[in-house]
Amino acid sequence: MPKRVLLKLSGESLAKEGARGITPQALKSIALEIKNALKTKCQLAIVIGGGNIWRGVRDGGGIIDRVNADNMGMLATIINAVALQSALEEINIPTRVMTAINVYQLAEPFIKRKAVRHLEKGRVVIFAGGTGNPFFTTDTAAALRAFEIKADIILKATQVDGVYDSDPKKNPKARLIKEISYEEAIKKGLKFMDAAALAMALENKFKLCVFNLHKKGNIRLAVKGEKIGTVIH
Repeated sequence: MPKRVLLKLSGESLAKEGARGITPQALKSIALEIKNALKTKCQLAIVIGGGNIWRGVRDGGGIIDRVNADNMGMLATIINAVALQSALEEINIPTRVMTAINVYQLAEPFIKRKAVRHLEKGRVVIFAGGTGNPFFTTDTAAALRAFEIKADIILKATQVDGVYDSDPKKNPKARLIKEISYEEAIKKGLKFMDAAALAMALENKFKLCVFNLHKKGNIRLAVKGEKIGTVIH
């Protein structure tokens, strides 16, 4: 069973399907799933996206340049992290938010040793602000933080059951891939993570599990190492 786990959540998981913003019901549901997963006695860190609030260049509409658009996206992840922290603490789970961007009034700055200490004390740690740099996604931030805290596995919670050979929302005959190597995933151009994140995970030999967030108990099953979704190695 993994001891130290990094869970990657999309910002969209905090909103209703097809909507923007934060939905209290979605927030509460995720918090309860995390509480259930913590019964395995794992140390849990989380990286969260910001797409439910701001989608970078896509929302910039050609008026906001890439650097500013990405910076706004990093701020959106901090909003989501503070919201998730509140939901977790509401059900008595001690939680700390650590950011790659200094926002002292809201969260602690990311310091590797301090993050590890929080985990060792049984606190959930939410990493926000991406990598702190434009041009990098929160998938890359997840791979980076996993390496820094020496996580045993990366769990990527998605809106579908795992990695498919084509987009299941566009192709009803898309096939779920149960297991695949990083080399093969990169060669086939599968889009479940960006190329920089895949390369970092490959280089540092991380095991990755991609699974459906919306199936009750899946986070706990993934933490326990059960065969769900897609395993990339």
